[in-house]
Amino acid sequence: MTSAASRPKAMRAMTYSSDFHSDFLRRLEARGYIHQITDAAALDAAAAKGVISAYVGFDCTAPSLHIGNLVSIMMLRHLQQAGHRPIVVMGGGTTKIGDPSGKDEARQLLTDDQIKANMASIRRIFERFLTFGDGPTDAIMINNDEWLSQLQYIPFLRDVGRHFSINRMLTFDSVKLRLEREQPLSFLEFNYMIFQAYDYLELNRRFGCSLQMGGSDQWGNIVNGTDLIRRIEGKEAFGLTTPLITRADGAKMGKTAQGAVWLHEDQLPTFDYWQFWRNTHDADVGKFLALFTDLPLDEIARLERLQGAEINEAKAVLATEATALCRGRTAAEAAAETARTTFAEGGAGEALPQFAVSAPVTIIEALIGLGFAASKNEARTLVAQGGARIDGAPAGSDAAMVGPGQKVSAGKKRHGMIVDR
Repeated sequence: MTSAASRPKAMRAMTYSSDFHSDFLRRLEARGYIHQITDAAALDAAAAKGVISAYVGFDCTAPSLHIGNLVSIMMLRHLQQAGHRPIVVMGGGTTKIGDPSGKDEARQLLTDDQIKANMASIRRIFERFLTFGDGPTDAIMINNDEWLSQLQYIPFLRDVGRHFSINRMLTFDSVKLRLEREQPLSFLEFNYMIFQAYDYLELNRRFGCSLQMGGSDQWGNIVNGTDLIRRIEGKEAFGLTTPLITRADGAKMGKTAQGAVWLHEDQLPTFDYWQFWRNTHDADVGKFLALFTDLPLDEIARLERLQGAEINEAKAVLATEATALCRGRTAAEAAAETARTTFAEGGAGEALPQFAVSAPVTIIEALIGLGFAASKNEARTLVAQGGARIDGAPAGSDAAMVGPGQKVSAGKKRHGMIVDR
């Protein structure tokens, strides 16, 4: 074990030094994706020799994935750019159970119809990052419910369950932390790691998949899968995890005071997505450019060296390039232009969040309607603290009225427009 929306195939060549021989691991290492690999030398040799198939699994618990999933999505993108085949596994089956990893309590279970709707919505995200098709390196998307729902309990326990040690399973963080905190862990959730390992076995049988990737919290589940393939099929399989991505202030990447940063524009306006990246801490700019954009490393190094006010240029580049991958180049450039006209020229860009009204409303209603406050109490606090502004001037009172054509701000970085219904 070692530690360490243009089409994907169109990426410019990168130059870097590494102990790895395969383009795939060299680029992952250079950009900071690698935390652990089960057998780095053997995986490197396999990736250098020919096309490998690798997968990442995503549960369908919401209509959109979020920033926390983006590292795994980008790894699949780099895999394809390096000439290999990415497999996106949609957890139609495992979503019915719920992954206990990193969770203090059980997930709310979804209906089959909810899961199907979420899967259809999530697919649109991957179509921006990966090329799907029938070629040897074209991406595949598959639903693990295809095989999990067909399993028979007694044969599954006999053929698969006997390879799992309860003693070992109790040592995994996903289980141990819940038990140490005396929080309930259902038998349903306890089975999740067995089903994830079986996913890997099934993908190995169907597609010759030999690599599973994921976050560092998935290490135990991934190792279970490599062991299961070795025990049942007698084949070599690999696991690779990424480090926990944190911000310079120590906070977990992707968490904001407003909640999750969604990848879909249906859940988060493009301007807000662009602005999330623009608000990156100075110390994180280089790291995030490497992880979340396709920019060449020499250009990233140049941007990372910028100092003082010039670092804002690098932040704008990060915001536009990251948004272009997820929302499209046109939408990203529109968001950048909105930011320029809003902040540099005092204008009102078209990409700002909007709240449609048929008559003037109070500043409290406007803040809630624009999504800047979750409740009337939160909105009143913004007004009382001077954070709520109308066309740049403090609102001053809860009773202040706003109408179509006016700009409402919450703090220095959130702005929206009141428009006619």
